[in-house]
Amino acid sequence: MIGPDQRAFEADIAKAVFRLGVAEGRWRWISTAWPLVFLEVAARDGLWHTLRFNCSGYPQIAPTAGPWDMASNAILPFDRWPRGNGGRVTAVFRTDWKNGTALYLPCDRESIAGHDNWRVQMPSKIWRPEDGLVQYLELVHELLNSRDYVPPVRTTA
Repeated sequence: MIGPDQRAFEADIAKAVFRLGVAEGRWRWISTAWPLVFLEVAARDGLWHTLRFNCSGYPQIAPTAGPWDMASNAILPFDRWPRGNGGRVTAVFRTDWKNGTALYLPCDRESIAGHDNWRVQMPSKIWRPEDGLVQYLELVHELLNSRDYVPPVRTTA
């Protein structure tokens, strides 16, 4: 028996806005082992970056996500993380933040804690339950397709 958070998630990935991102090659769903959800987001260099989302309490409680290695079922080694040229990608894909379990984004439940100033500084990036996971995916896709994005040091295990 699935709970209301999983039902809400499944309804969200069935919506046109999520399916459009899939059809456009921006992201794709890999698997679900509730409350963990695995999705990939495309980068401008053609690489797909897997994120493991913890969606417990979804959508009222924001998810949290970090880069994931599906083959080893563990946090992605840091040398395989997307990098930046010192801009937004570097600020979000922080290997020194939460031991690699969360992206440093205002829509991430782990990262918003203690950052009340973000509500004023970046109100459009604060978690909006009505937009669901697409909000998070759009922010990550934008970063991975920005001029600041640099491919990982190492792309395979």
